[in-house]
Amino acid sequence: MRSAVIISTARTPIGKAYRGAFNDTQPQALAGHAIAQAVRRAGVDPGEIDDVIIGAALQQGGQGSNVARQSAIRAGLPDTVAAMSIDRQCSSGMMAIATAAKEIIYDGMNVAVGGGVESISLVQNEHMNRYRAQDPAIVERIPALYMTMIETAETVAERYGVSREAQDEYSLRSQQRTAAAQQAGRFDDEIAPLPSTMLVTDRNTGEVSKKSITLDKDEGNRPDTSLEGL
Repeated sequence: MRSAVIISTARTPIGKAYRGAFNDTQPQALAGHAIAQAVRRAGVDPGEIDDVIIGAALQQGGQGSNVARQSAIRAGLPDTVAAMSIDRQCSSGMMAIATAAKEIIYDGMNVAVGGGVESISLVQNEHMNRYRAQDPAIVERIPALYMTMIETAETVAERYGVSREAQDEYSLRSQQRTAAAQQAGRFDDEIAPLPSTMLVTDRNTGEVSKKSITLDKDEGNRPDTSLEGL
């Protein structure tokens, strides 16, 4: 049996939804940047890539119409390189990487790209298509299938006896570890900084302006988190 090995990785920093540096950046640009940087770091000829697999949970808007193919083109790969998109919800990106490995091991491919993309800002918003999103027959049979992540978390906590205190303590440790890792530069090598244009809304007037920014670290963590604040 053949082996599949990861020869390079790259990712954009993680931006805050709606108010972050990437709130006006196309998801194709996000994934395309990561693909281009991973290929560059690997030192392979882009034309040698057999397939690009990208996972996305919300495949509509900028993430619809085979976002993997669009991202490959945005990355500058030849239009002869194939691509496919995978939806396995929260594990879509992981499934894409696993699928790329399977293509190497079982399908005779030599080079494959696997990854994920999600732009909450541009997809999960007031323009999101929710028309007839739920099938009444499925709702009747397994209503929990359409459960949101908030509802899922509450159910898991109740079922397995995870207290609010335990959740807060875990959250605090997570924030502290992330802050320490950022300060120590643990994420620097994997991140490919990306220049972008950010939309900034004035809280008082509602006026929207544009700001040029180059994000080089994740925005989402909150180093000043405390148990009292949680």
